[in-house]
Amino acid sequence: MARQNTVFKDAFNRCVKMLEEWRSLPSEMELGVTLGVSRTTVRAILSRLEAVGLLAWEKRRKIVLRKPVASDYFPAEETDPLSEIIERSFMRRILAGGAEPGMQINELELAREVGAGTTSVREFLIRFSRFGLIEKRPNSHWILKGFTRDFALELTEVREMFELRSAAAFAHLPDDHPAWPELDAIEARHHAILRDIERRYLEFSELDERFHLLVHKASRNRFIVDFYDVIALVFHYHYQWNKANARARNTLALKEHLVYIAALRSRDPAAIEEACRHHLRSARETLLQSIP
Repeated sequence: MARQNTVFKDAFNRCVKMLEEWRSLPSEMELGVTLGVSRTTVRAILSRLEAVGLLAWEKRRKIVLRKPVASDYFPAEETDPLSEIIERSFMRRILAGGAEPGMQINELELAREVGAGTTSVREFLIRFSRFGLIEKRPNSHWILKGFTRDFALELTEVREMFELRSAAAFAHLPDDHPAWPELDAIEARHHAILRDIERRYLEFSELDERFHLLVHKASRNRFIVDFYDVIALVFHYHYQWNKANARARNTLALKEHLVYIAALRSRDPAAIEEACRHHLRSARETLLQSIP
């Protein structure tokens, strides 16, 4: 499966990196824990390492034959962080089940679907349980508690505080900061989608996440950036819960983003705050309308 292939490529690259320092590899179980993947994926990694001449694998003996070179790695664009792969699979399951409160999530099934180790999946679920979205039950089961109106209001309140702080910080980034060319690329993508909005409006939710994460990173505050994961989880996927008027809604949000981007470029604190507040108000209303 494509998802498992992505997990495999990401884990394979991390294992190749290990070979730069190690002369041999540990047991399959230890390697699975280190890489956060299943034993099946570990064996697939070992088979490929042997096939490309990096490893001599004879039962428990795994001897490194040579130092890795750049061509041994899968291209970066073919891999995603394991946490992102697990998140996508997790949300796919929730959406398929209608995101109904009381829905059960089995971490073993999720791990099998992703091709990851259960430890990595459990760590992901525990992380989100802090926010009251899901709750642990016995025997590797979790319960979805639901995205209620109260939850949405609390989330948007915190999001607005964090993003206003981050947007203000963005104005003070030096001219040579990598955030500026990234902002250029994001702006260009907005214009490209708007030019072909009839066919490309569904690309907005991914672009929305990319843009707002860039703004939040300007805060240089690890707690703000870490909390953005749960913000993105809800705001990124609520577009899929409520498909009514999606094209018109996304068109409006794209245009609001462009005003917001122009304000960031101006470095004018008043203009930035106004554009940020206006867009976040729209996002809050859209989110509230999406909740049954």
